[in-house]
Order: sequence, then C-alpha cells, then structure tokens
Amino acid sequence: MKIIVISDTHMPRMAKAIPPRLTEELKTAELIIHAGDFNTVDVVKELEQYAPVKGVYGNADELAIRGMYPEKTIIEAGSFRIGVTHGHGKGKTTEKRAMDLFQTEEIDLLIYGHSHIPSFKTIDGLQLLNPGSPTDKRRQKQFSFVILTVEEALNVEFVYYDSKI
Repeated sequence: MKIIVISDTHMPRMAKAIPPRLTEELKTAELIIHAGDFNTVDVVKELEQYAPVKGVYGNADELAIRGMYPEKTIIEAGSFRIGVTHGHGKGKTTEKRAMDLFQTEEIDLLIYGHSHIPSFKTIDGLQLLNPGSPTDKRRQKQFSFVILTVEEALNVEFVYYDSKI
C-alpha cells in the first residue's frame, strides 16, 4: 500500500497549487495522511481527487476543517497502527507534545507536523515521523513529503525538492 504523508500545506497562502513533484506521487497513492495545517477545505477537496484523505487538524486550520478532522487519530494500515497529530500546543517540543498525546495508545508509528522539519527517528521503541512541508520549508533547504509503503514493514522514503512550482 502506497501512502503519501504530508503536513503543513498552508494553502493557498504558501502555494496556489499542489507542487508538481507531490502531484506526481499523489497520482499513484492509495491513501493520503495529512498531519494538519491544510488551511482551507479547498485543499482537502483537491487532495481527495487523488486518494482518500485521513488526518488531523492543525492550529492554522479554519473551523470547517476542525469539524472534519480530529486533533488526534489512529489509522490502521495493513497490520500497523499509525497515530497522527499535528503537535501544536504550549510547552515542551513539538515531538514531545505529540508523544504525550499517544502515551497510552499502542501504535507502531507516530506522524506529526507543525515544526516543518522533516524527521524520522525512534524514541523509546516508538517510530516518529515528521514529513516536513511540501510548500513551506521555513528554515529547511528543501520542501518535503514522505512516501510510506506498507508491506511486512513500514518503509519510509523522504522526497525532497527545490521548487514548489
């Protein structure tokens, strides 16, 4: 199963359209996981043209999105349980806030966003994944998203690119 993992699209403010490099991969996706900060419902509708969209709302999302998505969710993919949250809040790091939100849940992977910093690591046996942002790289060298392949294991492949147009 091919899952595209994105976060922090911040559209239309940071991009008027989905970047071509991301669109290329969306065409063959079976599922899209968005870790929040879509910004508008139009972004959800555009992504849904490619594959079902599951995810969470972020701190910069309009109220309509907060009505469509929860603050946290668990997605089952194959034999894996994937926790998703945006990671916003006060105190602690984004990563720590995300981990705290799922501390009583049994999950195989925790996806979060908010920081716009691509990262994949294991802490205390839990895999944590932040796909970065496909449209708002902030202090990063490149824009990014993740291709998550679900087979006997979860395979994470970061896709980095220089231009969002």
